[in-house]
Amino acid sequence: MKNWLLSIIVNAVALIAVAQLFDSFQLKGFTAALLASFILSILNVIVKPFLVILTLPITVISLGLFLFVINAITLMITQSLIGESFVIDGFGTAIIAAIIISLLNLVLNQLVKEL
Repeated sequence: MKNWLLSIIVNAVALIAVAQLFDSFQLKGFTAALLASFILSILNVIVKPFLVILTLPITVISLGLFLFVINAITLMITQSLIGESFVIDGFGTAIIAAIIISLLNLVLNQLVKEL
């Protein structure tokens, strides 16, 4: 439970960092980032496995790169559930944001584990 809460906070920080990089990726405050991170973690547990199974052939052919598209889809679902406090202006932005968020989560989780 402790690791899950820490993961949500780390993901919220990554979401805020991406929101600072792009004008077409908007988050209204840390509370919205925490809510988005919480919903995203739930979607990653419930929806993402089904999407991975359904798209397994194209994921294998693309050597796993299609997983970034699946991450972008979960980001778009998250922003549609939250509403006005989390806005992504296009699917291309969602794909780029998913790549950056994945990289930031990797780095931040390594830093947190070392502490």
